[in-house]
Amino acid sequence: MPGKSVHGTWAMFCAATVALAGCAGGNSHSPVDAPGAAKSPTTATLEAGAGIMQNKPPLQALDTYLDGFHFYNGRMSGQMEAHHYCTALNEEVFQCAIFDANTAKAKLMGVEYIISKRLFEGLPAAEKQLWHSHVHEVKSGQLVAPGIPEVAETRLMKNLVGTYGKTWHTWHTEQGNALPYGVPQLMMGFTADGQVDSQLVHERDRRMGIDSEEKKRARESIDAPAIDPGADAWQKGKIWQIKDPTGHAH
Repeated sequence: MPGKSVHGTWAMFCAATVALAGCAGGNSHSPVDAPGAAKSPTTATLEAGAGIMQNKPPLQALDTYLDGFHFYNGRMSGQMEAHHYCTALNEEVFQCAIFDANTAKAKLMGVEYIISKRLFEGLPAAEKQLWHSHVHEVKSGQLVAPGIPEVAETRLMKNLVGTYGKTWHTWHTEQGNALPYGVPQLMMGFTADGQVDSQLVHERDRRMGIDSEEKKRARESIDAPAIDPGADAWQKGKIWQIKDPTGHAH
């Protein structure tokens, strides 16, 4: 699991390379515009003042950027890119805010909690079915940390490969929803080649100037740990979602 020493290394690498490449990677824009009146000068002034005068420790701690892909639990055809802004709470627990883009107008799409193999093994069986493994995301090159040197990214991926994630999406902008309709939906990660929409990956790679296949080759030396049979329960036909009382289709 990412520890504070590695966590600090990512920030250091980011600061050193931001002038050359930027830590965010190529810009990705939100697919929807939220309805509402344009921001007033008063609101803009209040925001500017708050930005200068207020401390925001929880937000400032989100200093690691990961980009990958999710799909709806029980519906693999519902796929989307997910921009994760994360922090390590300790050596074994990681938390991420997920956005649909990496610009100032990105929509907050959901959250992901990431825990170590040790902590996952201690979960009740019913809880495990809500979590997904990260082995394929790492080994396939789908999961990337844009803007940091390859040596730091590879070290980060070695720490992530054996972890498990629990992801909820609350705003389904890839469906064109201009507001967060419906209820949260449980998301999963891909577990084998041929599952992710290749066009999604190619578009991400083009925009960010990366090569997922090259990353896949570079990560061949990363050991792929055995996956707990309780994770990725959708592969065994155990699919769970929150029933949406609004009738909104996800």
